[in-house]
Amino acid sequence: MVKPDGVERRLAGEIIRRFETRGLRLVALKMLHPSRELAEAHYAVHRERPFYGELVDFMISGPVVAMVWEAGDAIKLCRNMIGALKPFEAVAGTIRGDFTTEIQTNLVHGSDSLETAQSEIALWFKPEELLA
Repeated sequence: MVKPDGVERRLAGEIIRRFETRGLRLVALKMLHPSRELAEAHYAVHRERPFYGELVDFMISGPVVAMVWEAGDAIKLCRNMIGALKPFEAVAGTIRGDFTTEIQTNLVHGSDSLETAQSEIALWFKPEELLA
């Protein structure tokens, strides 16, 4: 997902290009302004953490571009391309390494496991929105 800061900075096209150039297959894509309920459900795993409220507020602050990408080891590939969460750990050549300086405004979200991906896909997309 391209987060609100990535959309605001007009980096959605660049981010999509990187995944396509790498060879991943785009299965679903939509731009939307998430509701508070959707953002809360998406980050429910962090509900007890002190940054949860700020994270939800950030996610509803503007439109996002939700996507589903397919490839062998897609999760590992995507997370490697996204880069580390902490800007000072994000390597040049990764999305975060090339474009971010803050932990919270870090442009993109990528699922961290197959189970998380399945849950997030079901949260953001209807089955008929996924192209086989």
